[in-house]
Amino acid sequence: MARLYEFQGKEILKEAKVPIPKGEVAKDAEEAARIAGTIGRPVAVKSQVWAGGRGKAGGIKFAEGPDEARLAAQSLLGSELKGWKVERVLVEEKLAIEKEYYVGIIIDPSKDARCPVVMFSTEGGMDIEAVPPEKIAQTKVDVLRGFHLYDAYNLAVQLSVPTKFLPAIGQAIMGLYQTFRNYHCRIAEINPLVLTRDGKIIAADCRMAIDDSSVFRHPQFGIEVAREAPTPPTELDKIAWRIEEGDLRGTAYIAQMVADIKGPGYVGYHGLGGGGAILGVDAITRQGLKIADYADTSGNPPASKVYRAAKVIFSQPGIEAYFLGGFMYANQEQWHHAHGVVKALREELPKRPDFPCLLLLCGNKEDESLEILREGTKDLVSPIEIYGGDKVYETEFLAGRLKAMIMDYRKKRGIKEG
Repeated sequence: MARLYEFQGKEILKEAKVPIPKGEVAKDAEEAARIAGTIGRPVAVKSQVWAGGRGKAGGIKFAEGPDEARLAAQSLLGSELKGWKVERVLVEEKLAIEKEYYVGIIIDPSKDARCPVVMFSTEGGMDIEAVPPEKIAQTKVDVLRGFHLYDAYNLAVQLSVPTKFLPAIGQAIMGLYQTFRNYHCRIAEINPLVLTRDGKIIAADCRMAIDDSSVFRHPQFGIEVAREAPTPPTELDKIAWRIEEGDLRGTAYIAQMVADIKGPGYVGYHGLGGGGAILGVDAITRQGLKIADYADTSGNPPASKVYRAAKVIFSQPGIEAYFLGGFMYANQEQWHHAHGVVKALREELPKRPDFPCLLLLCGNKEDESLEILREGTKDLVSPIEIYGGDKVYETEFLAGRLKAMIMDYRKKRGIKEG
């Protein structure tokens, strides 16, 4: 899922007539001070990063006026919060909170549902998983029937929300659903939805993530990589995403695990099939090796897409081996993989003397695919070991062979252990 920043989520909530705090985004301390002066009352200065628990982590600071807002912004901008560099802060009015509610919408993928689920709770400000079931009201949405304002009222009534607040809370729930639908979200939350001491209902914070396949419909958000991740996208991640974005045939998922490889033992990992590929990762790590990236090319991608994925994997400086981990009997035509990988190896290996490659490929068209790999690499001088379906379950054996090949590579290159 492609996550939005808080300020982006609030902008589209405002379009749906959900009240939000008065505020603006700042990229430097002076701008933060100006915004605080415009607001003219105490403000919250909030780091704009894709991470929860910002308050406890020190990513939200309060200021009484412009000077304090400037200092707060100076301390936050450029800092790192939960692995994310803070490049923007949201400066908005500090709310006088009387009570906190929660509103959330997710997709229930179970066979009995396969629909959006709208949730409302009188216990906001905490993870919904920690809220007692009796304090959560929820409804499954029939997408043909839709979700209506009276459905929103019904959720609030179930939890005995005071009548005088029903119109505002109902509109907030309804507005969140409209946002969820119009922007093709996979998840949308207002947490907390605040009741202020002067009786106003305001979305104090929000979280939204758009379905990967719909990101192209919303260029205004400037999403470079349409995936939610625990760390910011690297340049390799951005290049890899362009492969996926530009060719929808099959999958070419690539995530860089180490942005700056330091030390030995890193493997360029090219997996096939999520679960099976993870088994290969586990076996590699048990050998004391590390994966520089996690890649998955499955779903029958063409040779050109496999080739581009392999080239991205090889572009990582510092890797000591390439491992094609086809740990599954795929029903896709594997000769596409064979052709793509051969082309990449023929371009890369002449530049890397003695560089080890271990290739495991099995499934549909296995015999033909293995023959393509053998014929296409037989004149290359680098050590290449090729395996088929008879070794698909022997993860420890394959990881052991990879380790042995890396040890030989180090000896030939005069690389000392350490």
